[in-house]
Amino acid sequence: MALIVQKYGGTSMGSVERIEHVARKVAGFRQQGHQVVVVVSAMSGETDRLLKLAKSISPRGNPREFDQIAATGEQASIALLALSLEKCGVAAKSYTGWQVPIKTDSAHMKARIQDIDGSRLRADLDAGIVPVVAGFQGIDESSGSVSTLGRGGSDTTGVALAAALKADECQIYTDVDGVYTTDPRVEPKARRLDKITFEEMLELASLGSKVLQIRSVEFAGKYKVPLRVLSTFVDGPGTLITLEESTVEDALISGIAFNRDEAQLTVAGVPDRPGIAAAILGPIGDANVEVDMIVQNVGADGTTDFTYTVHRNDFDRALEISRKLAGELGAKGVNTATDIVKVSLVGVGMRSHAGIASKMFTALAGAGINIRMISTSEIKVSVVIEEMYLELAVRTLHKAFGLEQAPSVA
Repeated sequence: MALIVQKYGGTSMGSVERIEHVARKVAGFRQQGHQVVVVVSAMSGETDRLLKLAKSISPRGNPREFDQIAATGEQASIALLALSLEKCGVAAKSYTGWQVPIKTDSAHMKARIQDIDGSRLRADLDAGIVPVVAGFQGIDESSGSVSTLGRGGSDTTGVALAAALKADECQIYTDVDGVYTTDPRVEPKARRLDKITFEEMLELASLGSKVLQIRSVEFAGKYKVPLRVLSTFVDGPGTLITLEESTVEDALISGIAFNRDEAQLTVAGVPDRPGIAAAILGPIGDANVEVDMIVQNVGADGTTDFTYTVHRNDFDRALEISRKLAGELGAKGVNTATDIVKVSLVGVGMRSHAGIASKMFTALAGAGINIRMISTSEIKVSVVIEEMYLELAVRTLHKAFGLEQAPSVA
């Protein structure tokens, strides 16, 4: 008998029929003798609908009240699933985040979990009851107010409960049957991975992969919670996300991630002197604009071109600040590009194999794709290219590194 925490997302809970399908899946695990705790999201689109209502009344209203209304989506889901489980002959009890309780800090709409009291859930499990817990929400320990964890917070709830209950596995059910070498919509030959490390999954999530929310992967890695991604609608083993093992060393690259939301700015002809990077990036950071990649090129005339990328949503703000800084610093001007994307190779095998970057650059050059920026880390190589070449770049790299074939295990 294993203790399993299962999380079902909004797509899985998208209709009464789908909720009843989830109930049958949970009942199947109970029949196998497992103890199961279920975490659910609001029905697909419900949170957006609720927040749209709130913003129609007060676009910049009190975040506490936004949390109050957003949390009701999950409250409906847990009751509907508990009723469906009882219909299947499985004893179930629904819990909001504050009934567990899941205690958080006071940062409404982006709260972080501080503590979980799992005593009620353990009592239910011992009594043969399936607890159904609302994801995405908790209670502000200092004020007793409802809090929400931000977008994708239900994944984090699932992992946090698994850690608190010392579950054998946390299963994340979604509309895909695992983690793939890249997006199958871009490369049809993409292959589902049987296993991937926390470190690789964290990189893929941060680089544009939408399978898992970053905070949930960080939480799972920190507390060593085995995490498995599966499909609600297609049976299969999914992808296990776990600690690094020696057998994964045979795989040079685990996956290719890409991000379409990049924008590039270059402050050209800045005087080359100490502190110029801080002079540019300081005001950008003060404006709460997150900088991704940075390149600084020093010219022969004593000036430097300072290039950086930001999320496209922050482009207008970053451009406004950069133009102001250019005037203050005596720069020649600001050049921009919004038709760019970032493509990244990720794999723990990079630690023990040389030549990954050069192989990547050679493959892209052979496809006639020009590289505008490069960034590397221990298990990642990222490049910025023109957006029109995105799909060609992904397919080219997927083939160059043989990702359509499973690596041999010695």
